Amino acid sequence: MVGDNDAGAFATYGQAGQNYGTHLLWTLLLLVPVLYINQEMVLRLGAVTGVGHARLILERFGKFWGAFSVIDLFLLNALTLVTEFIGITLASGYLGLPKVAAVVLAAAIIIASGFTGSFQRFERIAVALCIGSLLLVPIYFMVHPAASQMAHDFVVPDMPGGSGQLSTVMLLIIGIVGTTVAPWQLFFQQSYVIDKRITPRFMKYEKADLWIGIVIVVIGGAALMGASAAAFAGTKDFGNFTDAAGLASGIAAHAGKVAGVLFAIALLDASIIGAFAVSLSTAYAIGDVFGIKHSLHRGVGGAKGFYAVYAGLVALAAGIVLIPGSPLGLLTEGVQTLAGVLLPSASVFLLLLCNDREVLGPWVNGPKTNAFTAAVVGVLVSLSIILTASVLFPDITAGAILDIMAVCGVAGVLAAGYAFTRRRTATKEDPVDRTGRDDWRMPPLETLTRPVMATGRKIGMSALRGYLFVALVLVIIKLVQVAISH
Repeated sequence: MVGDNDAGAFATYGQAGQNYGTHLLWTLLLLVPVLYINQEMVLRLGAVTGVGHARLILERFGKFWGAFSVIDLFLLNALTLVTEFIGITLASGYLGLPKVAAVVLAAAIIIASGFTGSFQRFERIAVALCIGSLLLVPIYFMVHPAASQMAHDFVVPDMPGGSGQLSTVMLLIIGIVGTTVAPWQLFFQQSYVIDKRITPRFMKYEKADLWIGIVIVVIGGAALMGASAAAFAGTKDFGNFTDAAGLASGIAAHAGKVAGVLFAIALLDASIIGAFAVSLSTAYAIGDVFGIKHSLHRGVGGAKGFYAVYAGLVALAAGIVLIPGSPLGLLTEGVQTLAGVLLPSASVFLLLLCNDREVLGPWVNGPKTNAFTAAVVGVLVSLSIILTASVLFPDITAGAILDIMAVCGVAGVLAAGYAFTRRRTATKEDPVDRTGRDDWRMPPLETLTRPVMATGRKIGMSALRGYLFVALVLVIIKLVQVAISH
């Protein structure tokens, strides 16, 4: 969970604070249940099945459907990993460290930490870095934002700037959602739970671990937004966000050099944590898809392909950042945009897997979890459409955004009504027997009967995937056009 507050999060939360004060703090509170539901479902899948997320999707839905999900992940992860190294260059530049040396050293640390051949050694390094992320707390107290205003904005939703800035604010909110609820988290969490050798009898401890992570993420995000808001309030730079290095300079000007240095160190720490998680997520998924042995418990000799993918991704991302003239700002913007576009896909597959009785048996979702997750998917689809429209039409008006939201709302109500009616008229399934579930594990995956997808579900899935494919292509074309124009 702490990997949520990576380099992209520093930029997004910092931009919210510098440009709009603490008026968008409420988004963090709304994301808490979304984070918990999504992550709880994947940790449940990992503990009960012992099979990675990518392999489950491929085996239960087939290569056609699984390929889309895995290709999305690979593309987005590669770009996200580059943004982590962009964060490393910004932090090292502020600290006065040579760019090349800092990037090479960071890449070496990331690779060496994964190559220990011991899960426990890797996890100790990762937890130490997670503790380092708490540097944002003393920075918060050094900058000293108004606690009463933060408490108010945390629980009272507000759209700053009025209708004239609705499109800009909406894009930033989508960026906050995209950096906080990313597809790589689902793939990483499930494989990491398996690698940690968690079984259903440890579920309570794993859920406690999840809550601790969520609390750290929300505290860190709130501290970052609050510190940025206080540092730039009343200055000429308020409303003129540049990058994370600019945030460090503003904090130093407001609260002293030590605060700026601590912020840069926290950014460096967050970028390395993010690089750990994103590169491992990809290596785990590739291991799932191609049947390569993949575990941090194995030494390099016992999982050569897994470690080669892990090291190769880190080295490639570091190399891209060091290429002179690389459009680093555009890459960061592109990652946030693509994450927002592709958000709904992973959640749909997750929801379907968590209702698969052959996979989860007594651990399948209950009605309340299904209803909440379906509503979240609907909201994510709406945000994805708004984001795609704003990228293609930069001058989109507030009225157009409200129209999109209204159409999506009507479509969601109709879809919910259809699902409710169909459930009332369909043959009732036997109730789920949840007795003895602490000892229940999924049978061998190859022995399970692949589920038959209903016609209505096929149509819905095809429409979603068709939209996401078109949106993805259009966004990439737009980003290439911007890069060429610059």
